Amino acid sequence: MKLIKNKFSSLILLFITFCFCLLNFSQKSQVLALTSAENHNFVSSAVKNVSPAVVKIDTERLVERQQFDPTLLDPLLRDLLGEPGSTPDKERGLGSGVIINEDGLILTNAHVVERVDDVSVTLSDGTICDGQVLGTDAVTDLALVKITERTNSSFASLGNSEDLEVGDWAIALGTPYGLEKTVTLGIISSLHRDINSLGFSDKRLDLIQTDAAINPGNSGGPLVNSNGEVIGINTLVRSGPGAGLGFAIPINLAKNVSDQLLRNGEVIHPYLGVQLISLNPKIAKEHNQDPNSLVQLPERNGALIQSVIPNSPAQKAGLRRGDLVIAAENISIEEPKALLDEVEKAQIGKVFLLNVLRDNKEIEINIKPEPLPGLT
Repeated sequence: MKLIKNKFSSLILLFITFCFCLLNFSQKSQVLALTSAENHNFVSSAVKNVSPAVVKIDTERLVERQQFDPTLLDPLLRDLLGEPGSTPDKERGLGSGVIINEDGLILTNAHVVERVDDVSVTLSDGTICDGQVLGTDAVTDLALVKITERTNSSFASLGNSEDLEVGDWAIALGTPYGLEKTVTLGIISSLHRDINSLGFSDKRLDLIQTDAAINPGNSGGPLVNSNGEVIGINTLVRSGPGAGLGFAIPINLAKNVSDQLLRNGEVIHPYLGVQLISLNPKIAKEHNQDPNSLVQLPERNGALIQSVIPNSPAQKAGLRRGDLVIAAENISIEEPKALLDEVEKAQIGKVFLLNVLRDNKEIEINIKPEPLPGLT
């Protein structure tokens, strides 16, 4: 009897344990199902935040094209038809942009909307609106466009590009090759990439480098962090050898430029009128050891003046080829980019102090920056 009672107790205990496990498994299954159905990754959350503010920009301009190649026109036909004329033709372009406030202001690239006659903006819901170019800045490749009609479209949250670190997630949105609402993912692969090192000597930009895919048509679209905040404006893609690298304009610079474009319709950049190359002790020493060298260079770091532009502020102040700029406004200058950064902060028409080495003697030069020609 005692043996039967023990077996009965064991069966009851086993049954209770089984029921508990079954209940626990059922609850876990419900939790896992809930998780797989509702918990998306950070990319989809970030995209959901910013994609309603991403727009497609179509542009159009009239260009004059000759009907015939005059070099191929038979002289007899020329006599009969007269000189070949030109006919207006429509040239179309495509880019992206991002709405940055409730008034329908759009940040995009200058090269997307420069010298165009018509701008058409397609919102995320498919609505097509007319756009007005409020201003462009070729030096930073930024432009501000306004939607001319009232819309209820969302606008994006702007982040702080100074908080970025190499290795942070980067999400690019836009319209590559006309394919709307395209999203690509990568990381920040470098910061403060000088645009001059990419072959653009007429720009003043430190770029965000990313391996998130950026293609033609992405220009002007946002680069977004994992929180769904805009951290940059996509502007360049590396083609050919080494393809796969994209570049974006930091959003802090874009905010500053957009404020000036909204206020003044233009951005005035100070300039001195010199062409610079980098000098360091190694380069200077190699130069000085050359028996054919015409001048001896100081063996130290600085921005060496290679040439002075005629009638520029530099010429008026007395700067010469071979001068080595070692300080600007009491800030040490180790390379040309450091000098350009200080010039960008200078005020037009106000004295800008340079410390220069000339013939192994340090002298001070007072120069008054002027607006960069061709932009105002």
